[in-house]
Amino acid sequence: MEKINIYTDGACKGNPGMGGWGALLVAGEKEKELFGGEKDSTNNRMELMAVIQALGILKRPCDIIIHTDSQYVLKGITEWIQGWKAKGWKTASRTPVKNVDLWQALDQARTPHTIEWKWVRGHSGHPGNERADLLANRGVDSIR
Repeated sequence: MEKINIYTDGACKGNPGMGGWGALLVAGEKEKELFGGEKDSTNNRMELMAVIQALGILKRPCDIIIHTDSQYVLKGITEWIQGWKAKGWKTASRTPVKNVDLWQALDQARTPHTIEWKWVRGHSGHPGNERADLLANRGVDSIR
């Protein structure tokens, strides 16, 4: 199975506001940059979109390490999602899960892959995260 490092980030100018997402995929010496944006979004939606879009371009199952600075994405996918699914996409307080459409899309997108999730501190000089941040901001600029 191909090994891939994916670095993701989301950005929002206002929250809600104009949002952008960015992802850097690295497989050996090969790199692929992705970015996009939405006119009316939130930072959390853009963080999720970055991961969904990155996984969505992969053509076959891969062994992946996803590097994110989003505790929301990390905890959502590694801790909270099983409970949400068991409760019919409701939180512990029985309210609907926010961004359920994207959580369901991410749940489906991750299925064929083996994924290790890693949190990195944002804006701390981590090269992959810094590039993902630049791509997310390009995503915001792409919709202006």
